[in-house]
Parts: sequence; structure tokens; C-alpha cells
Amino acid sequence: MWKRAFSVGGAAILRCSTAGRRLSSASPDPVLAPLLRSLEEYRLELSEISPPPKLKPPPPPFSVVEGAMERQGGPVLWTAYGEEEITVWVDRRAHILPGRGAASAAAGDVISELCLFVDVSKPGRERSLLFLCGLYPDGVGIHSICLKPSIYPTSTSMYQGRVFQELDWKMRDAFQRYIETRGVNKSLFPFLQDWLYVKVYQNLMSWFKNVGTFITGCEPN
Repeated sequence: MWKRAFSVGGAAILRCSTAGRRLSSASPDPVLAPLLRSLEEYRLELSEISPPPKLKPPPPPFSVVEGAMERQGGPVLWTAYGEEEITVWVDRRAHILPGRGAASAAAGDVISELCLFVDVSKPGRERSLLFLCGLYPDGVGIHSICLKPSIYPTSTSMYQGRVFQELDWKMRDAFQRYIETRGVNKSLFPFLQDWLYVKVYQNLMSWFKNVGTFITGCEPN
């Protein structure tokens, strides 16, 4: 399905680009043909990427935030724990295994670490508790903890408190149990890995289409 959609999209762009070249034949752009050729080569390389896996439901107790796949950023997962609301959003730190091709690297299909943000909020409270974590196939580790205004996203200028690893081990262990009790553990890794793969693949498809459309100056059929 993914390869078929990509092939159809690429062909439409190339048909459109031919019309664009005919319209601009009076003053040809010397870089247009090689650029379109490069886009076609890139499309062919992308078509060899393994199709993204079909997403399964996230591990309990989480559910997927509506519209998360369509947005460029923001929360991916949500759950409630008593009066608390826990939202999770994710970034990736991709490590491509040796011997993989450029297309595989572009897809980011080999991920060994995820950067995880965990926001814990309570109704009526002006601030929420934000955890910055590293998520791995075999566990989750807290990097930092801070209190932030509930209505604002995280900021790099926010005071992060003491370095987490400098806290007493009993306190570190208690915070670790705190987030794991709320479902933040290694069981999230397979789902979020697949989610990011699908997300990156969709972004690549959209990028190719939009760049080709801009260069040719017309919308593909």
C-alpha cells in the first residue's frame, strides 16, 4: 500500500513537471531537469523502504491523543491516574546499524533510544510536574525533573532543579517508582518506536510531494 501510494504520487509529480517544462520552454531553467531527476531518484530509493508496521494499540493504561499523528509536535499518549492526568510526547535518537542504506537511515527504522517527556498535571493547579526521560528497549531512566506552568509547553530556559543523578539514591528510586506506577516503563518502547517510524515515513512522503509541487508550479492530479 505504501509503495503503491508513493509510486502514484511520484508519477503524478513527474507528469506535472513535464507540463511545467513545456510552459517555461521560452526561458528554460538549466538546473530544473537535473533537480527533477534527483527527486525521481530519491523517490525510487524511498520506494524500497519497508512499509511501516500497522500500529497496534498502546500498552495500558494509555490511549493515543486524538490528532497526534497529524500534528508536528505535542502529546502522543494520555492516561489518568486518580486525579492526575499524564501526557507523554516523544522525540527520537536514531542509531542506524552498520550496513543499512541511506533510505533505511532516512526512515529512521532503527531506534535504540527515545527522548520522552512525561507531564503530570492536576486539576486546578497552576503548575505541572515534567519529567525528561530516556526510554530504551529494556527500561526508562529519568534525566531531569522540573515544575512548569500548566498552560505553557516545556522550555529549555526553565529551572531544572538539581541534576537527577546527584539526588540521594532513595529519592531517585522513589521518583522512578512514581512514573512507573503511572505506566511509564519499557512497555512503551515498541509502540512509540513504531509510531515514530510511521510518522517519519508520512513526513517523507509529504516532503517529496510538496517539494516537487513547488518546483513544477502545479498541483499533481
